[in-house]
Amino acid sequence: MQQKAVVLLSGGLDSSTVLAIAHRQGFELYAIAFEYGQRHRREVEAAAAIARHYNVLEQKTVHIDLRAFGGSALTSDIAVPHGRSVEEMAQNIPITYVPARNTIFLSFALAYAEVSGANDIFLGINAIDYSGYPDCRPEYLEAYERMANLATRASAQDGRHMRIHAPLLRLGKADIVRKGVELGVPYKHTWSCYEGAELACGACDSCLLRLAGFAEAGLTDPIAYVQPVAYNL
Repeated sequence: MQQKAVVLLSGGLDSSTVLAIAHRQGFELYAIAFEYGQRHRREVEAAAAIARHYNVLEQKTVHIDLRAFGGSALTSDIAVPHGRSVEEMAQNIPITYVPARNTIFLSFALAYAEVSGANDIFLGINAIDYSGYPDCRPEYLEAYERMANLATRASAQDGRHMRIHAPLLRLGKADIVRKGVELGVPYKHTWSCYEGAELACGACDSCLLRLAGFAEAGLTDPIAYVQPVAYNL
């Protein structure tokens, strides 16, 4: 019987690559995206497009309001940093960190996995390229997986073992791009920019890292940007 997997799908480069990896591994796919009060809906629309491309069995968009707490440039009226170097990005946890976001998202994915019969959850977090987000570390994932196998009926009563997969965890952005191109990910449908304009800004941390990844991989990013960008971060 085909195994099932829940994939956290933001519509960005990383999560779309992870969906392609799970697809290649033969999982029956259930995708989950979030409208959580972020600055725009572009990534939600991108997630739906990627889910359609891979013919996922079911794609859910869950609505929650993290603007109720704020504390991030993505969920409150705080300016998104532009034009920073990798060194500047790495100095402190960025203001684009959303408090407890991965824990919240994984908890929804865990509930979805229990109900759908999936024992595997995939997500696109990365501990190499700048980030600094505390919920993108290997030890965080290990702790969450232990908790998942203590806190669910699927594990405690039904004997299922819940597994958390982060196949991009130790890859640089260029390696992620190469992997995605190898798998045929339609990156033209993805969205990484923190801003929500018609074109990607090309200057926020996410745009800069994405563009640098494509440049290092010797490839051209297929999405359009407001302005030309220097790739030397």
